[in-house]
Amino acid sequence: MQRWFAALTLVLLLAMVGIRTLLMKRKGIRAFYFGSIDKKDYLIPPFALFYFYFVFANAFNWPSIIQRAFFDSPIISWIGVALCLMGLSVLLGSLISFGKSFRVGIDTQHSGRLVTTGIFAFSRNPIYVAFAFVLLGEFFIFPNWILLLYIGAGVWLFHRQVLREEEHLKRIHGKEYEEYCKRVRRYL
Repeated sequence: MQRWFAALTLVLLLAMVGIRTLLMKRKGIRAFYFGSIDKKDYLIPPFALFYFYFVFANAFNWPSIIQRAFFDSPIISWIGVALCLMGLSVLLGSLISFGKSFRVGIDTQHSGRLVTTGIFAFSRNPIYVAFAFVLLGEFFIFPNWILLLYIGAGVWLFHRQVLREEEHLKRIHGKEYEEYCKRVRRYL
């Protein structure tokens, strides 16, 4: 059951972001700016697709390059499910709190309002926190070296993007953003 939930988590994660992006497009708001600032971002999708395949392969016994796990513990696997649920919940709360300001990537042309309420009153970057919960949860369900490497790479990529977004928000919102940074932590 935990294995299936790991695969379902990825489907729900993509569905939430995709649906939110499409709903905004229907309102005339372009929300997808991935790769518009740095074309090297387009190197990420192939690695993400491999990650998705790897999780699905382990969940449904498809051919995989590795089957060996660091440990086999149903308790830790259920903790992984709980982390995935937390990640999905934080992501949903983030998408709701973001409102019309949600973007995938950095929109340099039409900056939305600075969101500091809802889940953003507790974390300046709850979407990245949600993704980190999911990565860790998936690793607890499938504890192997590939998913461990993805945790490290994911955290590095998230932090890289956060630093870019912070620079953009400082330019756009100035003192208001600086005051927000003093009140609310970057992650947790």
